[in-house]
Amino acid sequence: MQQSTDPERLATQKEKATMSTVELKPISKQSEDTLDMQVDKKTPSQKVPSLCAIRYGIALLAHFANFTLIAQNSIISITMVAMVNNTDQSHVNNSTEELPGNLNGDQHEASTHLSAKAPVYNWSPQTQGIIFSSVQYGMMLMQGPGGFLAGKIGTKKVVGIALLGSSLLTLCIPPAANFGLGFLLAARAVQGFTQGAGYGGQFALWQRWAPPQERSRLCSIALSGMVLGIFFVLLVGGVIIQALGWPFVFYIFGGFGCGCSLLWFILVYDDPASHPWISSSEKEYILSSLHQQISSEEQSLPIKAMLKSLPLWTMCLGTMTHQWLVNTYIVYIPTYISSVFKINIRDNGFLSSLPFFIGWIFGILGGLLADFLLSKNFRLVTVRKILTVLGNLPSAALIVSLPYIQFSYVTTIAFLTLSCGLAPLCQSGIYINALDLAPRYGSLLMGTSRGLAHSSAVLVPLVGGFFLDQDPDLGWRNYFFLLFAVSQCGLIIYLVFGKAEVQEWAKERMMTRL
Repeated sequence: MQQSTDPERLATQKEKATMSTVELKPISKQSEDTLDMQVDKKTPSQKVPSLCAIRYGIALLAHFANFTLIAQNSIISITMVAMVNNTDQSHVNNSTEELPGNLNGDQHEASTHLSAKAPVYNWSPQTQGIIFSSVQYGMMLMQGPGGFLAGKIGTKKVVGIALLGSSLLTLCIPPAANFGLGFLLAARAVQGFTQGAGYGGQFALWQRWAPPQERSRLCSIALSGMVLGIFFVLLVGGVIIQALGWPFVFYIFGGFGCGCSLLWFILVYDDPASHPWISSSEKEYILSSLHQQISSEEQSLPIKAMLKSLPLWTMCLGTMTHQWLVNTYIVYIPTYISSVFKINIRDNGFLSSLPFFIGWIFGILGGLLADFLLSKNFRLVTVRKILTVLGNLPSAALIVSLPYIQFSYVTTIAFLTLSCGLAPLCQSGIYINALDLAPRYGSLLMGTSRGLAHSSAVLVPLVGGFFLDQDPDLGWRNYFFLLFAVSQCGLIIYLVFGKAEVQEWAKERMMTRL
């Protein structure tokens, strides 16, 4: 009897010792690499209406915040045509197709008319490139810290303060330009810090507000505000310049931004639990779907694992190379149309804005397409890569062909519009991939990846200015070839090494004593 009971006693002791400390890995043991399995099992089965839902209202407010920030950032792209004596360097238009109506106008008369309303400056293309890029340094450096701060003190404070600061600095740009180039560069640089904090800080919202199965849709609604902002600036900027002078473009959008920041402080809340007007069913739906993705306050940041993560670096590189394409649209579309077709500032603004309007539509449709594919049981990584290819390869191919179709005004505008229009499809692809890889650290990683990507926003005006300073005709061609090579290099690397499942270092490890 004694011999038979000893093994039983030892087995019982081992079982108790084993049960005393259990390491829980909720995602790695209970889920596969699909989106629906990332949602907690306690997600309500009932359909929660999206129409007039608070989470979509938050996405719409983020949409207008992005609209304001990017509008203030890109104003200089359209005003530069009026701020300098001549943005063209003796390039003669080779188009054999007559421009519609009176688009080409009298350039000398238009230049004299604009000069009478506002001062003009003698800035070379290289100097213009430095002015374009000056705002990007702060954006590049502050998006990561902005995301980290938003995770600590809340998106409401970080984005609200950033939006107000950027708006006030926008009002200061015209007097800074009058004081001198140094003052203008300083004002743009400080503005870049505020805008970087605003861009990076917004992503903390989607850690707490976006159910995984609606993440693509909500993020595309918010991010598409950037494309709409560029469209609106280019559309009305030329009209404002011709009617009032280029300084009033800064004054109007600066004042508008101050009003938007007030609405942000009043209407935005950091999470569903703190929102006073959200319905109980929507609150339960969001919180339960994000149950496994809520970050633990006590969990340390796995910095070493992040630095060693190949999928994370692949995402950052792919985002940066695609941003090279996007920033080319933002900075050089007005200048390209002006230099090739010699049209007046008002019509230049209209033609430059058209591609971004198409891009705004495609950006929102891309989010719907991504969620539709996921509902048809496509793998999450497949959806991300499909949207990334659609937003990258056709756009780059179309823009590299522009120098060869200058003989046709209509074809050039059509190619430019389609190229820019397809690019925002990446918003539902590689741009939100950080939320797939590490939802717990989504705010920090989204901000950091976008900050690294903004190194392209610094390089684009500098490299473009270098090429165009040499020979405008050959310069456009060489720059577009370089653009194609850079963007496709990042795309290929992402297609090979990109992932969309939650990484091991991003899964919460809890020591639970039973």
